[in-house]
Amino acid sequence: MHANEATAAAPDVLGHPRGLPYLFATEMWERFSYYGMRSLLVLYMVKHLLEPERMEQIWGLIAFKRALETVFGPLAAQPFASQIYGFYTGLVYLTPVIGGLLADRVFGQRRMVLIGAALMAAGHFLMAYEPLFLVALGLLILGNGAFKPNISTQVGALYAKGDPRRDSAFSIFYVGINLGAFLTPFVCGTLGELYGWHYGFGAAGIGMALSLVIYLFATPYLPPDAFAKRSGEQPLDARGWRAIGALFVLFLPVSLFWATFEQQGNTITLWADQQTDRHVDLGLFAFHIPVTWFQSFNPLMIFVFTPFILAFWRVQGPREPSTVTKLAIGCLLNAASWLIMFAAATSAGSGQASWLWLFGFFALITIGEIYLSPTSLSLVTKVAPVSLLSMLMGVWLATSFVGNFLAGYLGTLWSSMTHTGFFLLLAALAAAAGVFIALLARPLSDVLKG
Repeated sequence: MHANEATAAAPDVLGHPRGLPYLFATEMWERFSYYGMRSLLVLYMVKHLLEPERMEQIWGLIAFKRALETVFGPLAAQPFASQIYGFYTGLVYLTPVIGGLLADRVFGQRRMVLIGAALMAAGHFLMAYEPLFLVALGLLILGNGAFKPNISTQVGALYAKGDPRRDSAFSIFYVGINLGAFLTPFVCGTLGELYGWHYGFGAAGIGMALSLVIYLFATPYLPPDAFAKRSGEQPLDARGWRAIGALFVLFLPVSLFWATFEQQGNTITLWADQQTDRHVDLGLFAFHIPVTWFQSFNPLMIFVFTPFILAFWRVQGPREPSTVTKLAIGCLLNAASWLIMFAAATSAGSGQASWLWLFGFFALITIGEIYLSPTSLSLVTKVAPVSLLSMLMGVWLATSFVGNFLAGYLGTLWSSMTHTGFFLLLAALAAAAGVFIALLARPLSDVLKG
């Protein structure tokens, strides 16, 4: 029986094709590995890897540092770690453009997912061998580029055109992403922070290996590969060109949102480690919150807040903000979250601030993410010309690529600025992005109607 015949014959699971639970689990374990790596990366570099005598043993690291210093000037350990973090998290959002193109034109989605999963598993395990640190990062970047766009494409391909279950399928799939992100700091973060860095990276590798195994079991239930059709495409009309122009106008402010948002895994990790009182006293039960556990706040709050925000939009009815206005609100909420951190730094002075400040910070920035991230993806699917939808989605995802590079650069200022000044700078950048989008809402309303 061919794979597409098995897909059609397999009974549904909870009203969805049998392939969906497999893709859900595949993505969950892949995100477990990615966020496990991310939760440890900056701490690992600052506290261990970037000690001068150890750096000399890592292939290519000294040369890479010198190349960066020709542009940015001398880099101490923390700014250098921030730059590496920015390059890593930025490139994982650029390579999917290439991975999607190769799948469409050459290899197909299935092969690219398998290639990507194998590369990422190898990269995580190589993190245990310090001399190959940069090689490991390179494998993770390339693997993510092959894996990420093609697993999502297969979710959509499980459903026929016009199938009303498609939206709920992507909502279920998004839960898998955040479930993996929620669990990983408790496992990879705790192992790496308390028992040894390589245990944490090894756990991430095991997660990625599980993702690969689950995907192999999914093969009979997956849709056939879809290759791009180059013939029969209609030329763009004036409305199509205006929609493309509008998306490019929004590109920079949305990139600024991600530049500030992605400080969660960078400078916020350092704040949690050095300037936060992480002691929790519940009477009979008292403990210190491990630094990496704070990385679970964001995905946990996505679970909690999303149903309420969706219900709030429904209650608003005709007064519900337009898609572009929601992007502006997301940026302004992001700005407000950094004002919370400014207040935390002000109250702490030269001491430590309560962990509750971080709780409030994550709450606001998560609501901002819910307003901006899925809404912006919806915007692209509504207004992009059909013949360029995949390419424009890849371009739009590159807002995270640009944002993460900017996040790495902004993080280099952490050591040279006061913390109050640093948090105010981030608030100002996010607020400027929000105001810019708000000013565009009315002029772009007709162009961006889906």
